[in-house]
Amino acid sequence: MSLGPIFQSIEILSKEKGIDPKIILDAVKDAMLVAARKHFHTNEDLVADLDEATGAIRIYGVKKAVAEVADPEKEISLEDARAILPEAEIDSEIRFPKPTEALGRISAQTAKQVILQKVREAERDNIFSEYSGRVGELLTCVIKRVEGQDLVADLGKAEARLPKKEQSKLESFSVGDRIRCVIKSVDKAGKNAGVILSRAAPELVMRLFEQEVPEIYDNTVAIKGCAREAGERTKIAVSSRDRDVDSVGACVGMKGMRVQSIIRELRGEKIDIIEFTDDAVGFATHALSPAKISRVTIVDAAGKHMEVVVDDTQLSLAIGKKGQNVRLAAKLLGWRIDIKSEEEKRQEVESQMAAVVPGAPVSVLIDHGLTDIMVGQLMEGGVTTVEHLGAMTPEELEALPGIDPETVERIQVAVNSYYRQFEEPASEPAAAESSAAEEPAAEEAAGAPASLDSPVGVASAAASENESVTIENAESSE
Repeated sequence: MSLGPIFQSIEILSKEKGIDPKIILDAVKDAMLVAARKHFHTNEDLVADLDEATGAIRIYGVKKAVAEVADPEKEISLEDARAILPEAEIDSEIRFPKPTEALGRISAQTAKQVILQKVREAERDNIFSEYSGRVGELLTCVIKRVEGQDLVADLGKAEARLPKKEQSKLESFSVGDRIRCVIKSVDKAGKNAGVILSRAAPELVMRLFEQEVPEIYDNTVAIKGCAREAGERTKIAVSSRDRDVDSVGACVGMKGMRVQSIIRELRGEKIDIIEFTDDAVGFATHALSPAKISRVTIVDAAGKHMEVVVDDTQLSLAIGKKGQNVRLAAKLLGWRIDIKSEEEKRQEVESQMAAVVPGAPVSVLIDHGLTDIMVGQLMEGGVTTVEHLGAMTPEELEALPGIDPETVERIQVAVNSYYRQFEEPASEPAAAESSAAEEPAAEEAAGAPASLDSPVGVASAAASENESVTIENAESSE
C-alpha cells in the first residue's frame, strides 16, 4: 500500500522531533479543518479523515438524519439520507465530501501555522515530562548558539537556555564549548518555556562536591547547606556521620586536590568549607570565618535573630567586602545576624544605661527620703532631673531658695540611695569571697577561668579556630 507524501512527511517529522506520529496526524487534521472552515465560510460540522489508500486527508461535511429538518446546515431528512445511504436511521451521520483542491494559498498557510503550533506544543510536553523530575541534576552540554546575552545549549534530545543571570561573572563561553550546568527549572508554557540551566545556583557547587568527594557520595559526609554569590564566594556546610571521618578534611582532600578541582571548574571562585553544628551559636561562629568571633547572643530564638560581637580589628573581616561574608553566613544559617564591634556594643550599653537614669524626675527621690516640699523647692529652682541634681555641688544647692545645709545632706543621701539600686548585688557572700581570696595563686596556676557565669546564648570563638577552612585559588592567594 502506497501512502501519500503528507503521510510520509508525518513519519519523518515524528522521528526528527521524537513525537508520536498520531499526535502530528491529529495536528494535520485539525489544521485542515481550520483551513476548510475559513475557506468555505460555513457553520456545518466538518470532519477530517485519512484516506489509507492514498495517504491523503479528506474533508467531509457531516449532517445528522432527522424526522423533521430544523437546521439545514447540520441536519438532513431521513428520506434524503436513505437516498445517499440506504441503511440510514434516525440520528445517523451522513458525510458529504468537500473539495480539498479548492483550498487556496491562504488556507494552506493557516494549516501550516496550526501544524507548527501543535508540533511545538507536543515538543514542549515531551521535554517537560522528561526533565521536570530532574531539577537540580548536573548535566554536561554543548553551547549551540548565542542569543543576545543568553546561551542556548544542546542537551541531545532538546535545547536548553542558560540566561545571563544564571551565569557566573568570572565565566565566558563560545559556541562549541562543553560546560557543566544544573537544571534550574522546567516550564511548560510562558516566556521561559523549556529547560533553564544555571551555572550560578548553589546546587552546582553541591553536585560538584558530590562528584569529587567519595565520602559525600556514600553518605559518610552530608552537605547541610550551601550559600553562594556566583563568581565571588561560596560557603558550604558539611557534617560527618562517622566520628573517625573529618568532614572538612574530606572535602579539601590531600593537599587540597579535591576542592582545587572544583575551584578550577568555577574559574577561581573562593570556597569556605564549614563544619556544621546543631548549635546555632557554634554554627554562626564557624560560618563567619575567617573572622574571629568574641561572643554570640541569641536576641530572638523564635524569630531567628542573633547578635554577634567581634573585636574592633575583626569587624571589617566579619562583614566582608560589601557585606558579603555576613550576608552569606546569614543565608547559610537562615538567621538574621547583627554584627557589632566591642566599641559599638560598649557605646550601646552606655546609651541604654543613660536612657534609664538621666530622664528620671526628681519626684522619684520621695521614695528615697525627700519630702514633697523639698522636691517642690528643687523644681522651683530649675532642677527637674536626678542627673542634674547629682551633678550639682553643695554650694550650688545652698544657693537655691529654701535649701539649707541640712536639706543638702538629705538630698545627697537620697541621690546616693537612688543610684545604689542600679548597682549589681555581690554574687558571692563575704565568707566565700575571703575563702576564694586565700588561694588566688592556685587558681592561676591551674588556668581556671575568671568567671563561669556567662549569660545564656553567649559563646567564645577561641576554641573554633580550626573548625572551618577557607580555600582560595592558588594564584589569587599568592
